[in-house]
Amino acid sequence: MKKFVFLASRLFALILVLGVFSRAAAQDAGLTLWVYDDGRLEVLTQLGQAFEAEYGVPLSVEVVDLSEIRNAMTLGAASGEGPDMIIIPHDNLGPIVENGAASPIDLGDNAENYLPASIDAFTYNGQLYGVPLAVENIGFFRNTDLVAEAPATWDEVAQVGTELLDSGAIDSVIGLPDLTYNSYPIYTSFGGYIFGRDAEGNFTADDIGMNNEGMVAGLTWIQSMIDEGLVSENVDWEASHVQFETGRSAFIMTGPWAINRFETAGVPYAISAFPAAEAGGEPGYPFLGVQGLVINANKENAVLAQVFAVDFLATEENYQAIFDAEPRPSAWASIFTAAEDPNTAGFNAAGINAVPMPSIPAMGYVWDAWVNAGALVAQGELSPQEALDAAVEQIRLQVEGS
Repeated sequence: MKKFVFLASRLFALILVLGVFSRAAAQDAGLTLWVYDDGRLEVLTQLGQAFEAEYGVPLSVEVVDLSEIRNAMTLGAASGEGPDMIIIPHDNLGPIVENGAASPIDLGDNAENYLPASIDAFTYNGQLYGVPLAVENIGFFRNTDLVAEAPATWDEVAQVGTELLDSGAIDSVIGLPDLTYNSYPIYTSFGGYIFGRDAEGNFTADDIGMNNEGMVAGLTWIQSMIDEGLVSENVDWEASHVQFETGRSAFIMTGPWAINRFETAGVPYAISAFPAAEAGGEPGYPFLGVQGLVINANKENAVLAQVFAVDFLATEENYQAIFDAEPRPSAWASIFTAAEDPNTAGFNAAGINAVPMPSIPAMGYVWDAWVNAGALVAQGELSPQEALDAAVEQIRLQVEGS
């Protein structure tokens, strides 16, 4: 019955925009789309113009700060305020769905054209709430003047780095911008995870893995690098990037946002998959971030927004235009796999098994606890097991109190 109502509503919208009602009525039903960065502003504006030409419905695209988007969709959306559509990172989805502000999406057979992980990222409690646009993950960078071939294991990273450090070629083996997000592939290579999944495949706060054997092993490896003087105990985002771009560290774990500064600095680099915990083991995998379009369920034009998102936007041609305008790896599978430039191919290799960052509200309690655990270990105040046990306890208390 629900599917029948949804299809009937879509049919009504199509009748409307195809002209059974007057074009003036369609003009009054204009749509608004908020994006949190300006990289896609021009191409989305052009696609909006094409949508208006085909359907008679104007689309206004505006750049709005992500925090304002979140506030509009979690505080004001219930009263029909805010935009008709937003583009957000998927890990912002949970509170918006819980607030009843996100409209379910049915891609139909078109879902087969998307990377499965991108669909997974915008699926919440078994229901799809977003149209994936692009995926993003960090990669394993190496200075190719210092290290010709990518190490296969973390032990090889330490061995190669130690030789370079002893020769005076570098000051630090590997740049760790933090001991959380950018270091996650170390933890996952040993079997670590943050939240497990329930029987339906949804992330659940009932299974917190932050102090499991793999997470402890990963943090223990990091501790050994600090104790042996191979990396600094003062973990710092900017310092780690400066060391790599000046040739004073051999490796760094970071994302596409660092490309421009590395190329400006002229440091020779390559991006590859992450090392494994042991020879023959599975490579570590990063979090996958997915940007996608979410429809405001409480706006009068929600059905028209579905027409834009599902019937108009979701084509290979439009996704290619989006990728060409801003080459983040596409969520459209054929465009993703066809990427040929070395940077995109490197990030794709690093993220081939990436898992979407959990979008459940409990993820908001993870970061402070995780940062504190890493700092206590780096400063020698607690063992990895003790620090991660304390982090899990902190998260559980916050989840129970929410």
